[in-house]
Amino acid sequence: MPLTTIVLAEDHHVVRQGLRALLEAEPELQVVGEAADGLETLAVVERLRPHVLVLDLVMPGLSGLEVIRQARKRWPEIIIVVLSMYANEAYVLEALQSGAAAYVLKRSHSDDLIRAVREATAGRRFLSPPLSQRAIDAYARKARPAEPDPYATLTPREREVLHLAAEGHTATEIAARLAISPRTAEMHRANLMRKLGLRTQTDVVRYAIRKGLLPADE
Repeated sequence: MPLTTIVLAEDHHVVRQGLRALLEAEPELQVVGEAADGLETLAVVERLRPHVLVLDLVMPGLSGLEVIRQARKRWPEIIIVVLSMYANEAYVLEALQSGAAAYVLKRSHSDDLIRAVREATAGRRFLSPPLSQRAIDAYARKARPAEPDPYATLTPREREVLHLAAEGHTATEIAARLAISPRTAEMHRANLMRKLGLRTQTDVVRYAIRKGLLPADE
C-alpha cells in the first residue's frame, strides 16, 4: 500500500501530538511535519510537499481558510482535510469552496479523521456527521451574496497583514514576520483598511472576528 505523507497544522501542541499518534497508527499514513500557525504551515508545506494537509481553521498568523486558498493555488495537487470545532454551514461552505476536500469536526469520532484522509486521497469528498452535503448545498443556495465580498479584492500579502494586525502586531512586528520593511507593512495595512472600509484597530479586530479569521472569544 503506497505511503500517504501528511503535515499537521494545529496551534495546540498537545492536540498535534494526539493527532500524530492517531494518524501514524495506520500503516499507510506518515506525519512528516507539523506547524503551529498559518504562515508556518505554508512554509512547511513548501519544504515538504506532503500529499495531505490536515488543517485547523483558526490559527495564529494566518487563518486556515486563507491557508487553503494559498496552498491550493500554489500546489493544486495537495489534498486538504479541515479539522475544526465549527459546525456552522458558513464555515464548511467557505472551506469547501476554497479547496478543502474534507471537513471533520473536532468532536467527531477519531475514526472520522482517518476515514476523511482516506476518502480525500481517493478523490472523494468527506463531511463528518452531522454535516451533510445536502445541508451544505441548501445553505449555498440561500447564501449566494448579492454583491462581491470586499475581502476578495485583497492581495495574499494584504490578507496576511490583516490577520497579523488583527492579532495586535505592530507594523515593525508584521514586517519582521513577513520579511518586509515596516513602511511596506504600513502601506499594506492602509490599503487593506481602505478596501474594507475600516478606520480603527477596533474595526480591524471586529472584522477579523466576523470573517472567522480570529475566534470570537478573543
